[in-house]
Amino acid sequence: MISVGILGGSGYAGKKLLQFCTSHPFVSEYKVYGNKTAGTLISDIFPELTGQVTDTKVESIENLSFSHDLYFVALPHGEALKYVPAIIKNGKKVIDLGGDYRLDDKDEYEKWYGINHSSSELLNQKIYGLADYYGTQYSNTNLVANPGCYPTATLLGLLPFTAGFGDEIISSSTIAYSGTSGAGKTPKQDLLMAEMDGDVSAYKVNSHRHQPEILQTLKKFGFNSPFSFTTHLLPAAVGIYATTSVHLRNNVDEKTVKEYYKTFYENSPFVRLREVPPHMTWVVNTNYCDINISINDKVMIITSTIDNLIKGASGQAIQNMNKLYGWDEVLGIKAQGAKNVSVY
Repeated sequence: MISVGILGGSGYAGKKLLQFCTSHPFVSEYKVYGNKTAGTLISDIFPELTGQVTDTKVESIENLSFSHDLYFVALPHGEALKYVPAIIKNGKKVIDLGGDYRLDDKDEYEKWYGINHSSSELLNQKIYGLADYYGTQYSNTNLVANPGCYPTATLLGLLPFTAGFGDEIISSSTIAYSGTSGAGKTPKQDLLMAEMDGDVSAYKVNSHRHQPEILQTLKKFGFNSPFSFTTHLLPAAVGIYATTSVHLRNNVDEKTVKEYYKTFYENSPFVRLREVPPHMTWVVNTNYCDINISINDKVMIITSTIDNLIKGASGQAIQNMNKLYGWDEVLGIKAQGAKNVSVY
């Protein structure tokens, strides 16, 4: 049994972490730490969770206790730098849901995030926790960088092909869409329903900070082709949908590729290979990633979809916690005998 500290538990991802921790058989207790919400009851922040989670007051993050075994950090970019080094120094484990430790290179981080990285020595100590890739070793680290939502959907779709057929790639591009919850809870005029309803728009074109995160991982598998990444905002609350087009040197057999994906993910309980392009509604409210592959005339189209708050944040974070401790990775996420736990 472990004790868990949640830094930033009043946001959308924090809410899911509360629900997962409540249902986890090996989490004995948890405390939530915050800034503006300090002193507020969890039931006042999330009235819908009354009776579902332990109703305690949010502790001030300035009085952070180092008595917990594991810390989930769900803070805005740059804020994790203030707390993670001290937690690690005290011999505790950290799973950071933000972007402060995802990139391996300090200069790349500062280029894309515009923030001075004050604990860059930890970048080489962390692991990048793409939980459904089974080549990652969790035994020699106390710091896991939880992948971003767009990278999770994109990499789970493209990584197996890169690993097995990378020499066939001439170029690739990902067009991805996200629900508005990916922007957090802070009110923004352009995210109002009156502004979003019936509209779709691209944003951060050629400048989304998830692009170097995707490329960093792909390059470790020999990827060296042109790649473009374009994000769009959907008039929906949750979900990520990514369509990746890959131009091939030769005609690659679709059946062979699908068999390779099946083997690649044979140990993953949360990746489902679909015979048709998936719908986003199939994965919303779950920790699944659904993937479809189609190849025709030297062009491969990969469609992949996830729930950005669960598979793209809290659900994957729980998977990473389970792997850190050597537990069954479905614990707290997937109920025995059930398809998936509902956390809405």
